[in-house]
Amino acid sequence: MTERLLAKREGALGWIVFNNPDRRNAVSLDMWQAIPSVLDDFEKDSNIRVVVLAGAGDKAFVSGADISQFESQRSSQEGVQRYEEVAEAAQAKLATFDKPVIAMIRGYCLGAGVNIANVCDLRIAAEDARFGIPAAKMGLGYRASSMKNLVDIVGVARAKEMMLTARQFSAAEALQMGLVHRVVAVAELESFTKKSCDEIAANAPLTMRAAKRVIGEVAKADYDAASCRSWVRECFDSEDYAEGRRAFMEKRKPQFRGR
Repeated sequence: MTERLLAKREGALGWIVFNNPDRRNAVSLDMWQAIPSVLDDFEKDSNIRVVVLAGAGDKAFVSGADISQFESQRSSQEGVQRYEEVAEAAQAKLATFDKPVIAMIRGYCLGAGVNIANVCDLRIAAEDARFGIPAAKMGLGYRASSMKNLVDIVGVARAKEMMLTARQFSAAEALQMGLVHRVVAVAELESFTKKSCDEIAANAPLTMRAAKRVIGEVAKADYDAASCRSWVRECFDSEDYAEGRRAFMEKRKPQFRGR
């Protein structure tokens, strides 16, 4: 664990805060390494229904990878490989996490910040958010998994524009290209995100888990239909499904328990 990645609980909400404000929350190697452990803790906690990723302070979500570490940790072939493996593992853990994950984005969301946001289920941005991938200005290569996530979200044409120009895009542009789901006023960002989390947390956990798994599976060229059927069956066999039916008939709000 590291003090540069903070984890906290707030009711049904689990927070992961990138806490490197002096460097605009640039992600260091120890931060990448800490992400899977935090997610493991949240996965085991049945009280946590939604996870939100945010940046400390008001300047940035994540301004990229911590370039100050590149010379010591990303200059040799072995160092590059190790760094890529650690970062890839963290992003894979976020991408396959069974509970809903939301990126709450204020200020700069650049490079690794875009990669992290892209593996979240929802991206909510403040009007002051700025997006970009400046890899071409650094001469570094971009891993295929991150590139595929970008292409899946914004399409080939927009991905090329982001990568080849290396320029920054406004929140309005990010919304227009589908990079984010919602853009709200800076003053409303946290309250809007929390309200969205409350709405999500009230939903059936097994249904949301199945939806995430099936969507991820059918997005593949050759998806596993049998696995999809088993995930869906878990919902229909659950106590939550019975509770949902009863609540509908009784005209009340359901109390889902994730089982």
